Amino acid sequence: MSILIKNGQVIDPATQKDEISDVLIENGVITRVEKGIRVKDAQVIDAKGCYVMPGIIDMHVHLRDPGQTYKEDIESGSKAAAKGGVTTLVAMPNTKPVIDSPDRVNYVTIKADRFSPINVLQAGAITVGQKGEELADIEGMVKAGIPAISEDGKSVMNALLYKEAMEIAAEKNIPVLAHCEDKNLVNGGCMNEDANSREWHLPGITNSVENTIVARDIVLAVETGAHLHLCHCSTKESVDMVREARKAGVSISAEVCPHHFTLCSDDIVKGDTNYKMNPPLRTKEDLEALRQGLKDDVFDVISTDHAPHALTEKQESFKKAPFGIVGLETSVALTITELVDTEIITPMQMAEKMSYNPAKILHLDKKGSLAPGMDADVVVIDPEAEYVIDPKEFVSKGKNTPFGGKKVKGKVMATVCGGKIVYEAE
Repeated sequence: MSILIKNGQVIDPATQKDEISDVLIENGVITRVEKGIRVKDAQVIDAKGCYVMPGIIDMHVHLRDPGQTYKEDIESGSKAAAKGGVTTLVAMPNTKPVIDSPDRVNYVTIKADRFSPINVLQAGAITVGQKGEELADIEGMVKAGIPAISEDGKSVMNALLYKEAMEIAAEKNIPVLAHCEDKNLVNGGCMNEDANSREWHLPGITNSVENTIVARDIVLAVETGAHLHLCHCSTKESVDMVREARKAGVSISAEVCPHHFTLCSDDIVKGDTNYKMNPPLRTKEDLEALRQGLKDDVFDVISTDHAPHALTEKQESFKKAPFGIVGLETSVALTITELVDTEIITPMQMAEKMSYNPAKILHLDKKGSLAPGMDADVVVIDPEAEYVIDPKEFVSKGKNTPFGGKKVKGKVMATVCGGKIVYEAE
């Protein structure tokens, strides 16, 4: 069946197209992008007043499947993603058991084929069981289809082992998705080290926890030739190091999550664990540096680090509760409200950071663009639609968000994946 998206503001970084146009989809592929398209028997999506962008590619999602499906599973997480305008996601490997072998990659692939309305790509762990002691079967997992390796949830503290993994990644032409955290410096910290943590008598996490590993990983990327992608950057020093690494010609990319460009530690409601994430919410100075980094294209990617938890787990004390918040269903609205509406980034930069650049980093040649011949992965967004975020309306099993009750602009009206409408707003 054909789909005709009419009268939308087509924003395509690949072609630099930014104009009112129609998009025709036939047999799962974009076939025409021009004004005044007329075809018989097509399903029409009226996109007047809306952005029409390449489907969002979220490089950083925790689906909790296998092993913790009470928090989220492939079906619930991918349906939440579709509602959030995401057509492709990369699932992190810190599941139970860890995704550290081809068989476990195949489990996710087979289940996603059966239950997911969108494209689910599974990242492979760097070490067996994410224990940091021996390398996982990276080559076998590449053959099974992983687009990247990651030890997300922690860093590989053994630099020699990590270097070996980066050398394999370079040889196989896949990126290394780096969670930068010196576990020895964390020292039981549960929020940013600042006046707030001291006032509440909570152990703090300093910027050096992130910064030391960012510096190490950049050095190893230079030596190995691997492409380094820094996940969930949170400190002003990370901005500076990525900027300098780029100038020096290092193969590097980096992401910021909506919670880190929206909130700082001063926004934390005392005792509310929905504000507990890793890395933590930093200072106002860090937040402003991240925003400037996004504006200047130091950061090429906006990802969610979607991390669902059960309500009972988040009801623990701030010290004991798990790190993480959900983000798949709020990232578009937060990006428009906090960055586009405030003219920190343009709508074109939004499409670059949420789709085009992730496609390039992950070598997804048929995604991230609305040019004819590309996969028909498209999101239609009303940038003027105002509403209040209500976690009770989330499709995700996780409701753990600090954004409940926040008034935002920007609503996903339709998501098309592989030429099928996988979500439409009521």
